[in-house]
Amino acid sequence: MQGVRFLGFDVFGTVVDWRTSVARELRPFLQRYGLAQLDPAAMADEWRGMYQPSMEPIRKGERGWTRLSVLHRENLQAVLRRHHLDPTLIPEAELADVTRAWERLDPWPDSVPGLTRLKSRFAIGTISNGNVSLMMWLARYGGLPWDVIAGAEPTRSYKPQPETYLGTAELLGLRPEECALVAAHNNDLKAAQACGFKTAFIPRPTEHGPGQTKDLRAEAAWDAVAEDLVDLAQRLGC
Repeated sequence: MQGVRFLGFDVFGTVVDWRTSVARELRPFLQRYGLAQLDPAAMADEWRGMYQPSMEPIRKGERGWTRLSVLHRENLQAVLRRHHLDPTLIPEAELADVTRAWERLDPWPDSVPGLTRLKSRFAIGTISNGNVSLMMWLARYGGLPWDVIAGAEPTRSYKPQPETYLGTAELLGLRPEECALVAAHNNDLKAAQACGFKTAFIPRPTEHGPGQTKDLRAEAAWDAVAEDLVDLAQRLGC
């Protein structure tokens, strides 16, 4: 990590526990609308499962730039229709509030103390596919001490497009080698490394629930590998 001045973090899964949090938000909503028989965690997985496919037309230039919060809303409506619930029958305020479940995700227990320690030595911020407003409210909800919110919306690109990483470095006035991506996803780190970023892997073996089969370990020679963010801070002398 010699020469690194900025640590950019993947957020969903790396810093926050999206699955448990979204399931918690969905449970009373499903009960109100006669879908109590559905598993909220499975519904959260289904909603999240549309995340990458909904961004792909934007990456390919087949759709203009669209914020992730808008995609989340569209994806939720599609999931509800699959389960025979017409989203047009749900009051607008309630549908909007459920969509904002992604702004109320709990940090992993080590996230805030780890980030706070890392911030003592490095500038820290997001390199996330989340849009700026989503990241702002999520930071306020969880007490995430970012110096900057960067990533997809400021660069108008979605990871793993090179523009998301390189555009973030340019936005901060830094060279790629002065930046590092911290992530729980090997493919994200691979894309950042190809752009000249340093890399740090943090395993989150329950991000996708107890049956998770991917990203259980570092799959390449990343610049740092740690048990969690507190361990990473320790390894980096913070």
